[in-house]
Amino acid sequence: MSTFVRECMIVFNRQLRMNLRNPAWVIIGVMQPVLYLVLFGPLLKPLVGQFGATNAYTFLVPGLLVQLAMFGAMFAGFGLIAEWREGVIEAERVTPASRTALLVGRLMRDLLQIFVQALLLIALGWAMGMEPSWSGVVLGVGIALLVGTAMAAASNAVALTTKSEDVMAPLINMVMMPILLLSGIMLPMTLGPAWLERVSDVVPFRWVVDAVRTSFSGEFVANQLAWGIGWAVALSVLGIWWGTATFRKENA
Repeated sequence: MSTFVRECMIVFNRQLRMNLRNPAWVIIGVMQPVLYLVLFGPLLKPLVGQFGATNAYTFLVPGLLVQLAMFGAMFAGFGLIAEWREGVIEAERVTPASRTALLVGRLMRDLLQIFVQALLLIALGWAMGMEPSWSGVVLGVGIALLVGTAMAAASNAVALTTKSEDVMAPLINMVMMPILLLSGIMLPMTLGPAWLERVSDVVPFRWVVDAVRTSFSGEFVANQLAWGIGWAVALSVLGIWWGTATFRKENA
């Protein structure tokens, strides 16, 4: 095992032990998408025909999966602020561990959390009548994990920059609410006016949602998948770069 992998695993194991002391984190993180699924899904059933879908839950679950990856990961930085306040970050920085490993180990914990929550969401969606392409489900979960990587890394970068929950919380809400509304998670943007759809075209998460929704339906539209996967990869690379740069800057 290489030194970098070993360092990542040390950080990951510590973070995982911290979370397992309070296993409610899995349920709490998935509650918002589940509530949307249970309460909004029945309202969506009479409308799905208007935008070419045949199953309300096959349409809704992919969007909620991306929402879970985005919102769940964006709050990862709050734990990092607590660790910084307790001196954990400073203690880690005096070790010879790679600054990238300090970030990646935490990202591994965040991705495991998202993956477990995604399985719960998909299982509930299937129980409520979702009829997906299961190969598409695997692809969709992979895309969502890339988005989760991007958002968790960005959350860690913001946390180390602000070092304050009072600053970080409104900042996240200010950024995430427009993304939620413009990404088509709940309803396709084609139902809105033309100007709103044009605005949504510049939101990368709109293309990610379309790609995951396409994969779940089993249609595998090449253009939508290419744009969605491309944006997911680009965002994850940018997020890891930003997060790593912030860890290194904090070490200066």
